[in-house]
Amino acid sequence: YAGGEVPETNLGLMPCLVTSYEQGMKWRNAEIGRELSRILESKGVKLLTWIWQSGSTASRGGAIAEPADVKGLKVRGGSREMDMMLKAAGAAVSTIPSNELYAGMQTGAVDAAITSATSLISFKLEELSKHLTVGRRGSYWFMLEPLMMSKAVFDGLPADQQQVLLQVGEEMEAFGYEQARADDERIAQIYGKAGVQVQEMSEATVGRWKEIARETAWKDFAERTKDGARLLKLAEAV
Repeated sequence: YAGGEVPETNLGLMPCLVTSYEQGMKWRNAEIGRELSRILESKGVKLLTWIWQSGSTASRGGAIAEPADVKGLKVRGGSREMDMMLKAAGAAVSTIPSNELYAGMQTGAVDAAITSATSLISFKLEELSKHLTVGRRGSYWFMLEPLMMSKAVFDGLPADQQQVLLQVGEEMEAFGYEQARADDERIAQIYGKAGVQVQEMSEATVGRWKEIARETAWKDFAERTKDGARLLKLAEAV
């Protein structure tokens, strides 16, 4: 959400860049993680805990998994980059705020919503949906949701307190990923109990979305963002 001010942070919701929890968990210690940390620190932000959360798709109509499934539908993707990929697949994207999704799907202003399992649970869209594609095995939507603090505040602390924050921040990642995965399971149970048809996205399906993302959102990021092509290359290496 900081992409307007710090374009590099658009990597945190770039479609198909991270497609599994296992891949996301490697970012902290990979070169792309170190580079993103450096960029954010230059803007006054200190990352303490790295967490990625998968995205699921709730639909008031047919199942949405393959690119062809979104053709002609009004889909809320959650970011400019997601919207670019969805448009290329034939969707009419919606920029409705997430807290208005229930009303949007209720009135037909939105046919499908893509967001985290945690959000889809809290929005109670199972009451309006017929199909859910859950991201627990892989997804075209993974969002970086880190714990951050002011670098100025961090730098003003004694060295021992800084070390405690870094240590606890890293230790919290196991809990964060455990709970993110738990919500992926919970959403499947909650929606299934409500009579919603639940399916998953295969690796091959994610690959087909990735081809579209590469030619749209990735290409746009590489052209518009300083050093964008190199950052994408580093991310792809994870």
